[in-house]
Amino acid sequence: MEQLTRVTPATVDVLRALRAEGPDVWGLRVVKLSQRPAGTVYPVLERLERAGWLTSDWEQDDARPGPRRRLYRFTPDGAAAALEIVTSRTVTAGRTARAGAAAAPAEGTA
Repeated sequence: MEQLTRVTPATVDVLRALRAEGPDVWGLRVVKLSQRPAGTVYPVLERLERAGWLTSDWEQDDARPGPRRRLYRFTPDGAAAALEIVTSRTVTAGRTARAGAAAAPAEGTA
């Protein structure tokens, strides 16, 4: 598995969505969960798959109407790396929010 050279906020959102949904999640579901546009999500999914973080297969449910879906799942190493990134970004975001709140002037004192 390759390390990611850059981890954008969109990448973090896609990793969160994949972790929240569990194995075998299709791309459009990731779009919905991440609240990112498809034009952002699908390139992230492709990059994660090329780096060995994800694997994917076409859905085999012939009884489901509509087009086949591409199902994504973490590799074991990818799942561990995603957990590390999502956890570290959540902690960082919490620190930033607390620091911003502490720096903001109290209401009526500005």
